[in-house]
Formats: sequence, structure tokens, C-alpha cells
Amino acid sequence: MSTYWSILEKVRGSTLRLTKLDDDIYTHLKADFPEFDPAAPIDEDEMKSKTGKERWRKFLMAYEKKVDDYNFGTMLRADAKGEYEEKETIFVPRMQFYAIEIARNRNGLNDWIFEKAQKEAAEAKS
Repeated sequence: MSTYWSILEKVRGSTLRLTKLDDDIYTHLKADFPEFDPAAPIDEDEMKSKTGKERWRKFLMAYEKKVDDYNFGTMLRADAKGEYEEKETIFVPRMQFYAIEIARNRNGLNDWIFEKAQKEAAEAKS
């Protein structure tokens, strides 16, 4: 998570590609989860409910042979407006992280991280 955050501090999320399959993952996410709003905080209870798990499992399995460690656990910010903090971070499979962060990046929701880091760097030089 600190590696991803460091990248977002150096590159606008809206220009970042996380995988060579970003376009396919984003299209698939929008098709399977048309109600998903990348700007809204993640409802962990809904995501991990019986129905939520079934929907996400079906989504994830499409990448079993396409993405290495597709089901490897990783940390995800529950809200695109926040940083990685104990109460704002949830544990998800890697493909879920990719899908959500690709959607956030495509919608410019992570650009604030780059802008904040650039402002802080400029202030440190003054």
C-alpha cells in the first residue's frame, strides 16, 4: 500500500495504468457492477455479504489465468478521499483492489494525492 501511495504522489492517478488489462477490467467492472460509484465510500458489509461475495467471486475468477496472484490479499482504502489509515482500510483480493483503484483513477479521484504531494514539495523548497 505504501508503494502504491508513493506512485500516486509522483503520477496523477488519471494517467496511471496498474495492469496491461486496465481497459478490460474497467469495462468488466462497469458491466458486472453498474451501480458501483467509485467516488462513494466502500460498504464493506455489503461487499462481504453472501450476495456481495458471490458477485465479486464471479468477477475475480475471470482473471484467474490472466493476472498473477489475482486473489492475493491486499489493502484498499475504503474511501478515495482518504489516506491509508487503520479504520479506513479494508483487506481485499488483489483483483478487487485493481478494479476499484482503476475505476477511481479513471474518474480522477486519486489525482488529489499527486496535487497534495506536489504542493507539499513546493512548500518544502520555499
